[in-house]
Amino acid sequence: MPTDKPPVPSVWARQRPARRQPVLTRERIVSEAVRLLDEEGIEALSMRTLGTRLNAGATSIYRHVANKDELIELVVDEVYGQISVPDADATETWRDAVATCAHSMRAMALRHPWVVSVLGQVGLSEFGPNMMRQSERILALFHAAGFAPGEADRSMSTLIAYVIGMATSEAAYLSLLARSGQTEQEWAESLRPTAEEAAREHPLLSEGYAARRADDPARLRDENFSYGLDRVLDGLAAALPSTD
Repeated sequence: MPTDKPPVPSVWARQRPARRQPVLTRERIVSEAVRLLDEEGIEALSMRTLGTRLNAGATSIYRHVANKDELIELVVDEVYGQISVPDADATETWRDAVATCAHSMRAMALRHPWVVSVLGQVGLSEFGPNMMRQSERILALFHAAGFAPGEADRSMSTLIAYVIGMATSEAAYLSLLARSGQTEQEWAESLRPTAEEAAREHPLLSEGYAARRADDPARLRDENFSYGLDRVLDGLAAALPSTD
């Protein structure tokens, strides 16, 4: 008499198959690379490290991305897509629209501080789909404002240069702050005695340190960025054709 019993005809009685790893795609590789960069910085990025995080070998990644330089082009384009750019035909003034774009670009760079160290340095990142789309939308703001075509392009480049320049310094500072384990306020207070002592024989610097003693450092960074942005926009506005 056979002892083997037929399986119970129910889905709940069947053993579930082993869960397969998600299919490796370029999109998944880029998404994980951004997380790796945000958590550990540009120095930690390698195909081997990324493969470990994806439970895949580096060889599998190379089927989708030829090398590390191409991967950096892809992650730069990915985060560039996060920038908010108002429509050129919106009701707000061109200055307000451009300022919104600039603040969003700065916020993106501070969320992903590694981006400022590679932006524009690797391959042809400016030809990525997000880069092209965002550049077109930003350029449209300057065209709508009345800048001539060549002037509009140079105005956009000036704006981006200001934002990235400021964000580079801020990102480096915030990375240092993160490694210290201190809050921004704690860091500022710990440095104040050294700064004031160093400035003792420099009256203008000393006066500036004294005036900022009670300021919140994060708010001060925001105000400094906005002040510089306003001055950049003042200069660009002066290049607009006169409406008189």
